[in-house]
Formats: sequence, C-alpha cells, structure tokens
Amino acid sequence: MRVETLMTTPVLGILPSASIGEAIRTMLSRRISGLPVIDESGALVGIVSEGDLILRGEFGTESNASWWTQLLKGSGQLASEYVRAYGRRVSDVMTTDVQTIPPGAPIAEAVKLMQQHRIKRLPVVEGGRVIGILSRADLLAELDRLITTPQPTPDDNALKAAIEKSLATRPWGGLIDVQVKAGEVHLTGTIFDDRERRAAIVLAENAPGVKKVVDDLVWMEPISGTVLAP
Repeated sequence: MRVETLMTTPVLGILPSASIGEAIRTMLSRRISGLPVIDESGALVGIVSEGDLILRGEFGTESNASWWTQLLKGSGQLASEYVRAYGRRVSDVMTTDVQTIPPGAPIAEAVKLMQQHRIKRLPVVEGGRVIGILSRADLLAELDRLITTPQPTPDDNALKAAIEKSLATRPWGGLIDVQVKAGEVHLTGTIFDDRERRAAIVLAENAPGVKKVVDDLVWMEPISGTVLAP
C-alpha cells in the first residue's frame, strides 16, 4: 500500500502572510490539527499545527528561560522565541523544518517518519508541489476499513493451515497446536511466557473466518519447570 492511495486531496493550505487567527479558525472549522503553509508560487514553506500555537504569551506558556540559559542562547535565539510566542502571522509561528514524503512511498515509510519525528501528518510532495496530506486520521480510517470489511470464509482445513503457517513465523509459536472445527479454533500446547498466550489468541482471531478461539495453552515456567494451566 502506498501513500497516494490514502492521502487526502485536494490540499487545504494557508499562506505564510495569513494571521494566526485565520489559521486557528480554519483548523477548528475543518476539525484538523495542522495546515501546510504554501507560498504564492505553490511551494511548501512550513507547517503550522496546534503545537505551534499553544506556547503563547497570551497563555503564559511561552519559554521562560533562566538567566543562565538566556546567556547561553544569545539575543538572536531569544528574539526568535519572542516572535513565536507573540507573533500574529503564520510565518512567525510555523515550523519550517518539515518532513515530507513522495506519493509513491510505502505506508510503512510514512508511519516510520511519523513515529521518529513525533508528528501527526506528512505533506505529500511531488515536483516541488504539495499534492496531498497523509495524516494519522487517514491511516486510522483505512485501518477501520481493513478490520471491518468482510473476508471470504475458508474451510476448516485451510483455516488451520493459515494459522499454523503464521505461528511458524513467530519465535513464540513453535510449540502451539491448532485444531479447527466449524470455524472455532482450539489452541493447545506449551508457552514459556504468559504474554505469548494473548499473542497466540490475537493471531488466531485475525485469521479470516475465525468465529471463536478457545485457549487451552499450558504455561511452563522455564526455570523451575512449574506448569500452570489456563
């Protein structure tokens, strides 16, 4: 799955010369948490988000560094922080170091960027222009579609084979036995960490066609050899 299949288009952006009030009203009315900042030529120059707008002098939440920290920062850095806390234009408060992604990138790459940089959205850029936005909300909408779309129901033998194949790829799945009857999965065997129990159940529940999972796994404490039934 690629970014272009999930991104939101057309792009709702804002000019760097716009007021922060306009940015706030746009975000509130559209129920979004950030806007790409796009100049008159159509180039991406920044992004303005809720996070950029809450460290404000009006709230008393602006940076109040100690005298020692102020000395280390220097007057230029302190001046920039003042502008971010009291500026009235989008260009005053926007983040300029923006992470972007091309439309053909895999979704896994987009999620990795979001996690690494702790961001909620990625402008999708092609040829120097923003052609879409991929947000966490877009990913959640697709996840909801994937887990709620009815899947073809295989017969019991095919279901058993699919679960066993998936278990074989997991380091905790080697000693788990699977039986299936009328879509009901019966798990038996040995686990060495009780967290493996829930993992095995989740794996079985995710197989298309499973109606119920019965857990009869036995937990063996690996050091003492003590056996604990479910």
